[in-house]
Amino acid sequence: MKSANSTMTALGTTVFEVMSALAREHRSVNLGQGFPDDKGPLAVRSAAAEYLMEGHNQYPPMMGIPELRQAVADHAKRFQGLDVDWQSEVMVTSGATEALGDCLFGLIEPGDEVVLVEPLYDSYLPIVRRAGGIPKLVRLEPPTWRLPREELAAAFSPRTKLILFNTPMNPCSKVFDREELGVIAGLCLEHDAYAVCDEVYEHIVFDDRRHVSIMGLPGMRERTVRIGSAGKSFSLTGWKVGYVTAAPDLMRAVAKTHQFMTFTTPPNLQWGAAVGLRLGDDYFATLAGDMRAKRDRLGGALQQIGFDVLPAHGTYFVTTDFRPVGFNGTDEDFCRHITIEAGVTAVPVSAFYDQPAKAPRHFARFCFCKHEATLDDAIERLRRHFSR
Repeated sequence: MKSANSTMTALGTTVFEVMSALAREHRSVNLGQGFPDDKGPLAVRSAAAEYLMEGHNQYPPMMGIPELRQAVADHAKRFQGLDVDWQSEVMVTSGATEALGDCLFGLIEPGDEVVLVEPLYDSYLPIVRRAGGIPKLVRLEPPTWRLPREELAAAFSPRTKLILFNTPMNPCSKVFDREELGVIAGLCLEHDAYAVCDEVYEHIVFDDRRHVSIMGLPGMRERTVRIGSAGKSFSLTGWKVGYVTAAPDLMRAVAKTHQFMTFTTPPNLQWGAAVGLRLGDDYFATLAGDMRAKRDRLGGALQQIGFDVLPAHGTYFVTTDFRPVGFNGTDEDFCRHITIEAGVTAVPVSAFYDQPAKAPRHFARFCFCKHEATLDDAIERLRRHFSR
């Protein structure tokens, strides 16, 4: 038999699936995979349910229903000051991961170089490589996760097609500030490169920080693709509703890929997402406030137990250095150990690097977007285990 595609068949099972399966086997409290316990806003779920029963359930327009595309454009204006034409610059996708695929397959030619920032979300590298791109990796180092400007500049070249990065950033909870974004923008302009920015955690930012989209920086409006997610903004990760914003020339290439990837997204879920994007500012402030309280609840307890807890300025996650609690193995060993012996599951941070063996091996990522009772159960299990 002829072999299948070598890029995809060489991939292993994702760390989320591996650790979640281990958690199920040992009835562990799973703080590994990033999905909330919350059901999501009632108004959003009710709107989707009503549309399912009373609305149009045949193929919606390929670019998305007008109501959601208009809501995405209005949302960009309200929170980022961006003037977006919903008809030519907004497209709905079946989740942010599909949006990433559409952008990378639509923009990369085989042999193009793509700058990526480690640690990175696990789908980035496989899609870039399957599209024929050549990854140029720049590493952020714990505990500060500062942008290494010289290394970043060295990663760009005349062959650079785009930079793909995530802010707020999974897994290390970094929020790029305006100065750092300005450095990235300057390199994009210098090398005539695009910026594909994964902004799915745009509303989950803490401690008086503010999410800034690189699309709003000088010179970047025409060369940025911005990706958002109803799943993260409304705690509805199973809906898989994403949206892409880009200038018309960029959008044409991305939309052609979407056309032959999924074509459409369930219309009732699009309708619900449109209702969500039009919720008042109080909803988004409460979302960030609630998540901040959960971060403090889990992070503070982990620190009391003995972990070194790194700053978390956004997203669902806290990163911890587990060496102070006396564990001397790798991060993968540690996550297996606490799943089996303590009944709590985390994810090894080295899994978010291209070469895990050369990555930092003493950090574990815990997810805090859970009910308080779930967090307290996990905290008590860990406290009991490490007090032995």
